[in-house]
Amino acid sequence: MREHVYESRFDEDVQSNDQCPECSGTVRTNTHETCCEACGLVISEDELDRGPEWRSFEIDEKRRTGAPRSERFHDRGLSTEIGYATDGGCSPEKRRRLGRLRMRHKRSRYESKRDRNLAHGLGEIDRITSALGLSDSLRDQASRLFRSAQNADLLPGRSIESMAAAAVFGACRCNGLARTLDEIAQYARGGYSGLVNAYKVLNRELGLPTQPMTPLEYLPRVAAAVAAPDRVRRRARELAEWAEVSGVVSGKHPAGFAGACLYVAANERAWDVTNREIAEAADACVATVRAHRERVRELENV
Repeated sequence: MREHVYESRFDEDVQSNDQCPECSGTVRTNTHETCCEACGLVISEDELDRGPEWRSFEIDEKRRTGAPRSERFHDRGLSTEIGYATDGGCSPEKRRRLGRLRMRHKRSRYESKRDRNLAHGLGEIDRITSALGLSDSLRDQASRLFRSAQNADLLPGRSIESMAAAAVFGACRCNGLARTLDEIAQYARGGYSGLVNAYKVLNRELGLPTQPMTPLEYLPRVAAAVAAPDRVRRRARELAEWAEVSGVVSGKHPAGFAGACLYVAANERAWDVTNREIAEAADACVATVRAHRERVRELENV
């Protein structure tokens, strides 16, 4: 910090009374400088602006910087755009010139084909996470996973859409979020088989810290899909915990097993629901839920 103090013909007593050293006017001090209200003389100034940065909740304060860096953009949001605020008062010739500048500016955002592929993949991740209602933090994690896949040269020979969907599924698995491949495949443009192959490559090459999913993690979502009452949910949770402790769920379809626990609990608590409704809510076939249902009933008799 550097202060500029101007000497005057007045003594220090006059300056200490908040008077201007030039015109004896009133001195005003704000956040950044001390100046005279009459003649505008700057007596002292602070070169370090200690005001708020980009985040400001006051109406009068202005933002001095842009938005924070984000993983959802290929350049992390550091690029600029030519706005349309001043086009209304411009002549037709100037508007055409601005239009050409915008076109060239958009084309110059991507330095190479690699950046263009990265932008396309991050756009797919943004679309899938928005359709699934996932959080922004998980979207950023999926974006970083896609960047890691591109840096590891996993994109050549594979669909960008499939790799983006696999990154979303991998982020869900790493965070313990109960999402099935069928749910992701509904919004993936690469298809189910492309999603499965891309996820296998991500998991094998990058070594994702994923853990096996359990029926307890799928149970709340299945119960909410069929609007199960609380008495049924509590009993289904007891059955799922019992099955997990006994080791019965090892190698089983977790969502289908959760649906089987819910179906057995519904029969015990006299709540009317069909096997097909639970199978649709669990994204499993009826035969899978029926087979797991028999295992749950056998576990009860042990």
